[in-house]
Amino acid sequence: MNVFLAGGTGAIGVPLIRQLIAAGHQVTASTRSAANASRLVALGATPAIVDALDADALRRAVVAAHPTHVVHELTALPKGGPKSARDLIPTNRLRIDGTRNLIAAAIAAGAQRFVGGSFALMGASASGVPDEVRPAAEAVRSMESQILAANGSGAIQGVVLRYGLFYGPDAASTLDMIAMAKRRMLPAIRGDRSLLPCIHVDDAARATIAALDRAPAGRTFDIVDDEPVSFSEIVRAVAAAAGAPAPIAVPSWLPRLVAPYMARMIAVRLPLSNAAARTEFGWRPEFATIHEGLRQTLRRAA
Repeated sequence: MNVFLAGGTGAIGVPLIRQLIAAGHQVTASTRSAANASRLVALGATPAIVDALDADALRRAVVAAHPTHVVHELTALPKGGPKSARDLIPTNRLRIDGTRNLIAAAIAAGAQRFVGGSFALMGASASGVPDEVRPAAEAVRSMESQILAANGSGAIQGVVLRYGLFYGPDAASTLDMIAMAKRRMLPAIRGDRSLLPCIHVDDAARATIAALDRAPAGRTFDIVDDEPVSFSEIVRAVAAAAGAPAPIAVPSWLPRLVAPYMARMIAVRLPLSNAAARTEFGWRPEFATIHEGLRQTLRRAA
């Protein structure tokens, strides 16, 4: 495959490039910053310095790459993850306007297939998200519907992948949580009833490559591990894998008081399944649970 990866330096972009190159595929990866070009070259990709919101420039970059497949992993999130709904605004634009521009560019380049990386907590639960993040959920749904509409029109094969919460030794959010856990500043929550879908970034990359090759077009798949867990289980898994002290437990009102946005997002109950991806294109996660994934990958990284 000759793959154009839009968003080559993000949480999934780097492991995706590594795996594509290791499998013998050609990769052109986009970034908005020229400072990232050397990193992409070191990974084995050809860099394309372009802003996805500039439709003409993006079209020229994609057409010049002559891709057979295009992958949409565009985000503009803060390095440590969003702390408020305001942090999601640039990514919302990329998911609406950037998606429109990238699909048009992929079609102009004659690409066969377009795979879009979506976010399960927004895409799968748009009707139940807090009001403050409703624009973000609507942006995710716009991205998904644009991809499926392009497939339905026959312009290009389209597949949507709804990723669970990313984690892994290279994920900024995981590194932040490890640092907090070691200082015992990452608490569990008493009476926690949340149920969150997770996925190791390497497993998400493997699923994306499998979808490029084998997923039925016009479909949406949940890319999650085998066992959704509560936020407090995630905290305990991080602490155990990092060799940190057991986390303290705080009442549920405290996170709502000090970090209302995060408190609402981590209270979601979203028990998703990877059964369709297993059945339809033969992907299964290497790390069945976040406990296993953190334990094994942090041991390797040590």
